[in-house]
Amino acid sequence: MEVRNTSIVNLHSFVLKYYKIAVDVLGIWWYTIRNKFIKMGAFAMEKIKNAEKIVEILHKNCKLSIEQVAAMLNMNITEVAESIDELEKNGTILGYGAVVNWEKVSGRNKVTAYIELKVAPQRHNGFNRIAERIYQYPEVTSLNLMSGSYDFGVTVEGDNIKDISLFVSEHLAPMESVLSTATHFVLKRYKEDGVVLDVEEKDEREVISL
Repeated sequence: MEVRNTSIVNLHSFVLKYYKIAVDVLGIWWYTIRNKFIKMGAFAMEKIKNAEKIVEILHKNCKLSIEQVAAMLNMNITEVAESIDELEKNGTILGYGAVVNWEKVSGRNKVTAYIELKVAPQRHNGFNRIAERIYQYPEVTSLNLMSGSYDFGVTVEGDNIKDISLFVSEHLAPMESVLSTATHFVLKRYKEDGVVLDVEEKDEREVISL
């Protein structure tokens, strides 16, 4: 009986010992994995923030070189190049363009109009199907779903006012979902994409009265 009790005690001690070892091992494993995920999360967040900064810089000035962007952000050139490549592949950066004051371009007399569309959303598809039909026209340079009294804001370009009027009356207004349209022609651009287009030079010379 005493031998049996001794065996039970030894077995209990053995199980308890290796249980503690297992708990310690699992604790170390969990601590390592947790720290790894924390570091991965921090790295991912830093990568996202850097990508946002790169996009903001290129949006303001797309002529900057990779070296210049890297210097501005205190980043490695390779990291910046890889980030830009990834932004282009995932569709964040769709292209690079210049903000142009077309009034200063001789031989180009394009007319721009902003058109308000009130539409009836389609069942199951909402506004998406209507938007697809509108943005396929080459005359449409931008299309936005809006809040307020109208549903779509459409920017259209044409050779003259008559062309735009015909486009609205022949293509936009007849769409079965379109309830009403309102056309506003752009007379002069003062600022576009954060850039002032036409700055008048001020004469800062002091006027002397005699």
